[in-house]
Amino acid sequence: MLARRENNLLSLLPDVAYREMITSLGMSRRGIVLVNDPALVAQVMDTDAALFPKNDLFVGALEGLVGDAMFVSSGERWRSQRRTLEPTFGHMHLGRAFAGMAAAVADARPQLDAAASSGARFSLDATMTHLTADIITRAIFSTPLQQSTARQVFDAFDVFERGVENVSVRQLLLGAPWAPVPQTQKVRTACQTIRKLVGDLLDARLSGAAPPREDIAGAAIAARDPQTGRGFDREELINEIGVFFLAGHETTASALTWTMFILSQQPLTTKRIRDEVSAIAGDAPLQLEQVRKLPFVRNVLKEALRLYPPITFLPRVAAEATTLGDRRIAKGTMLLIAPWSIHRHERLWRNPDRFDPDRFNPEREHEIVKGAYIPFGTGPRVCIGAAFATLEATLVVAELVRSYDWQACAPEKVWPLARLTTRPTHEIQCQIRAVGRT
Repeated sequence: MLARRENNLLSLLPDVAYREMITSLGMSRRGIVLVNDPALVAQVMDTDAALFPKNDLFVGALEGLVGDAMFVSSGERWRSQRRTLEPTFGHMHLGRAFAGMAAAVADARPQLDAAASSGARFSLDATMTHLTADIITRAIFSTPLQQSTARQVFDAFDVFERGVENVSVRQLLLGAPWAPVPQTQKVRTACQTIRKLVGDLLDARLSGAAPPREDIAGAAIAARDPQTGRGFDREELINEIGVFFLAGHETTASALTWTMFILSQQPLTTKRIRDEVSAIAGDAPLQLEQVRKLPFVRNVLKEALRLYPPITFLPRVAAEATTLGDRRIAKGTMLLIAPWSIHRHERLWRNPDRFDPDRFNPEREHEIVKGAYIPFGTGPRVCIGAAFATLEATLVVAELVRSYDWQACAPEKVWPLARLTTRPTHEIQCQIRAVGRT
């Protein structure tokens, strides 16, 4: 049984996971407690965050790639990193990044047009991953993905994401707390390749050989902790940019894959998106302020993120013995904060398994339990790139839905898989047709 469940962490969740507010998950060496109660989630993620640092298995999976970057660090180290980097994703930087987002979408069109004309099948997952990788590459380094070094970074990331030992069922059930997380030589080599290539791209900036640019790399190089005045050294910059690249394309690709899959089954929702986009922009390419005026598209994305949160689990570990609610928590226990189960919990949502974008309309805000919607995490460690990802995904969905009809080739075979992000167990094959073409 364990072997069959090995590759899908969702297999850990019994039916009670969607009914109980806090529950233990089976028998394991370390102890696993699933926390769905929003108040207890806030205690773990915010009030007592120092007592519940990021889970050791999660950190062990990523440290070879990103060292002690903000994504995995804790305590004062994390607070300094967050203070330093927060302005990088501010409103002004989003405005500059939008041009790269729009250019990447435009550059994706010839290949999509060819698929629409030929009727050829293609991987929805791979298409969204490539598009989001192109967008984040432009945002970080002001260069398209097809530039040779950027493409090598993407290819190495693909090897890493497919092979990294994250939090497998076997590790969860049989592994001891704080045990090493061994990686294959292929994954270790991919990490070394990524760090070298990112370092090469940075060196051109740091040496002055490349002109300064107003992008994420430039902002990170110039960033200083407002309290200490300290900036990042070269290795720290490699760490943080590695996180930006990984989180900046993988999570958004997951969100877009599921959104486009859902829309392939929702013709009325698709029509509403097209009507909204047409009313705002007509047939012209969308501009930044227009993208910000697409409430229904955003609601569709919110609902897709509710049903298929990119980060399925937000694991924490009890650094000391403590209590959570009325439950004793032993040192080393894994606290599993699962957006997946919280977002589908029958005590937190009306019709939790139903796709209903209108639940996010202002007149229905009272239906949403505070703290029950956490696709970007919650508390002080909420995703620093949430606004960037929302703007990007809104643009992509609006442009791709108004231009093409999307059809999943075997929707009945699509099933979610939880590894680094929530992905389909097998790549979704799809076909598209240009809108208006019979």
